[in-house]
Amino acid sequence: MVKTPLVFTYYVAAPIEKVWNGFVSKEANQTIFMGADFEVELTPGGSMTWSGPGKDGKPTRYVTGRVTYVDAPKLLEYDFGMGMGDTMSHVRIELTPESEAVKVVVTNDGWTEDDPAYSRNADGWPRILSRLKTLLETGKTFRPH
Repeated sequence: MVKTPLVFTYYVAAPIEKVWNGFVSKEANQTIFMGADFEVELTPGGSMTWSGPGKDGKPTRYVTGRVTYVDAPKLLEYDFGMGMGDTMSHVRIELTPESEAVKVVVTNDGWTEDDPAYSRNADGWPRILSRLKTLLETGKTFRPH
């Protein structure tokens, strides 16, 4: 059975370049993900990693990804999975400028039937995108639950 794609639409009152930067910059990712170290090579086949201290304090990889398509500042696609990325799903981030905001559509699909991250991502994406929206619009964000 194929899992239903997760689709989230948000509107951010900021220029498209600032919204793009919110998704791809080390600084924004550190803020949104509570200090996680974010590295990305913005070319097809480029790596993406979010890492930081594990529960034992030792360095650990939280998320592993691979860039599949880049058309800055409008479209970013990548595959990603928790930990070392043994099981991956696909993400498509589309940015469309409107009169005073940018329409952000995030689609997370390509799920394997047994991917344990599906329910966490269904809950996590709205929190992450809300934190990003708040950061871009106010310069600060809120702590996750």
